[in-house]
Amino acid sequence: MSALWNAGSALLLGILNFFYNLFHSYGIAIILLTVVVRILLHPLSHKQLVSMQKMQKLQPRLKVLQEKFAGDKERLNKETMALYKENNVNPAAGCLPLLVQLPILILLFRVLMDLNLTGYSFLGVHLDKSVYGALGSALGITDPEVGLMAIVNAIGANPGGLSQVGLYLGNVLLMAFIGYITWFQQQLTGASNPQMAFMNWFMPLFLVFICLSLPGGVLLYWAVSSLIGVAQQWWVHRRTDIEMQEKPALFKEKPPVKVKGE
Repeated sequence: MSALWNAGSALLLGILNFFYNLFHSYGIAIILLTVVVRILLHPLSHKQLVSMQKMQKLQPRLKVLQEKFAGDKERLNKETMALYKENNVNPAAGCLPLLVQLPILILLFRVLMDLNLTGYSFLGVHLDKSVYGALGSALGITDPEVGLMAIVNAIGANPGGLSQVGLYLGNVLLMAFIGYITWFQQQLTGASNPQMAFMNWFMPLFLVFICLSLPGGVLLYWAVSSLIGVAQQWWVHRRTDIEMQEKPALFKEKPPVKVKGE
């Protein structure tokens, strides 16, 4: 298994270096490698998004079925499967493609984490430094393993260092963009239950916290991949809405409540 993993890493690194040799920019190379990976994974991610979107659209009708056949599990299962069949939905289709995609995405993440990008930048983003590291450079910290408390103490001791915005602004803006695009992607799901409403603001903040310690090269990959993902999700959302509107409404109306004695 390790041999296969190493071969995959070597392949992605080879593609990355191929693009670098063409454009002499690791920033462009990372963007193009991310696009290539997203294109290769498109059939799987598209299938996953379509399944998730359709399942979400069917939730109100599934709830009606559960109310209508609350005392008849066999009939409930039958009608539920009929609803899935009517809308060409496979409940397992949303999970399986994700399981296939994850190893490839983790592999790409590992390649970028291990890549030596010392001294390379792209549009103001220092590809070798994290947000902590970039801020540390502006504040005069030489320790590459700088953390949050070290940054806070350095700001207190040398607040003037923050005026050197060119040393950290690109990384900070890219991190903020990832937080925003994550929030926007959460909004596209249109989830209205309290648990998902909590995740809509928690996940962007959590990812921003993670991004603080990731190299700029990884942030660039993450931002580009997320942007492509949002575009794909928006397209699937639009097409699924049209398709679902054309479907007949099975048990669309809530059944009347039966009164005892009737």
